[in-house]
Amino acid sequence: MSNSMPIASPVRTQAIVNRYFMHAKKNLGQNFLVDLAAIKGIVEAADIQPGDQVIEIGPGIGSLTEQLLLAGAKVLAYEVDQDLPEILKNELPQKVAGEELSNRFKLVMKDVLKANFTKDSDGFLDLNKSVKIVANLPYYITTPIIFNLIKSNLAFSSLTLMMQKEVAERLVAKPKTKEYGPLTIAVQSRMNVKLAEEVKSTSLMPRPKVDSAVVVLTPLTEKPDIDDYFFFDHVVKMCFAQRRKTLANNLKSLVKDKDMREKMINDLGLDLRVRPEELTLNQFVELAHLLKDQQA
Repeated sequence: MSNSMPIASPVRTQAIVNRYFMHAKKNLGQNFLVDLAAIKGIVEAADIQPGDQVIEIGPGIGSLTEQLLLAGAKVLAYEVDQDLPEILKNELPQKVAGEELSNRFKLVMKDVLKANFTKDSDGFLDLNKSVKIVANLPYYITTPIIFNLIKSNLAFSSLTLMMQKEVAERLVAKPKTKEYGPLTIAVQSRMNVKLAEEVKSTSLMPRPKVDSAVVVLTPLTEKPDIDDYFFFDHVVKMCFAQRRKTLANNLKSLVKDKDMREKMINDLGLDLRVRPEELTLNQFVELAHLLKDQQA
């Protein structure tokens, strides 16, 4: 099989699978992208330019990695599957724009949740400069990875992540919708969120039961007035504890006094029958301040 054919093509992917007697591992949530248009859509969504520094999570057999390299990026990739280093070494282009692969690609065999970005990238990436994170995330571990990256000290300019479509819809959700909830608010209180493209299940091998979507997260230029995110996230979670009940009912676990609960809701300019999914991010921020003041 000629290496001039993209790894992302179904024919080349199948040839790689056959050559190395490999299979996608369910326990690692592996699904290989076999849709070049979808992969180029991810690269475009991440706005990859020549010279960009990219951290990729889960390169797999290199479908997305190859296109990141061809777009001009320098790629540091995290992988946990011990069967993949040989495949990546053999199947990725040995030279990219005249440079040896080793100058443009570094593989770190480590769970990204245990990453030490400074140490892992030493001598390869300059973390004093902008870094973009790009990944086709395993469905089962999407949320922990997102929050691990958001809370890290890594100065990234964007996170371009492919994930289960249902999770993507929750990230971009608006108030008064069924998708809107604690995950929405936790992410939107920290990042701008944009849905870049939808990816059909037929674009992956093996084919998952659900479609995927690509989301781009970028740091907020103006952050909400939250001085204690741990407390804020807890408040939001408690407000949605029983989604079908009113905000006043859910607040019982945080404020025992009925009159105090009702005063807080009135202070927010809200009806006592309001449900948690009707509150905006700013109203949750204000509510957290009221609760903090009440505890003081």
